[in-house]
Amino acid sequence: MPRPDNARPSPAPGDGDPLVIDCDDCAMQGTDCCADCVVTFICSRQPGEAVVVDVAEERAIRLLSTAGLVPELRHVRRTG
Repeated sequence: MPRPDNARPSPAPGDGDPLVIDCDDCAMQGTDCCADCVVTFICSRQPGEAVVVDVAEERAIRLLSTAGLVPELRHVRRTG
């Protein structure tokens, strides 16, 4: 879905400033895009509810991480 005319793109990674995602500042808040946003997905989980990443999503995350576009997953399953 195209960005509204009044929406500014997020700064490019590495511009020196951290990327701050504030839903109240987002031009997509309340739209279909908002419902499909990863931030909405993660934040809408109930306490203690796992975020499930399927195999295809894990591969995509790994590829993006290898390319330096996203940090690698830090989840390490507890043992014992």
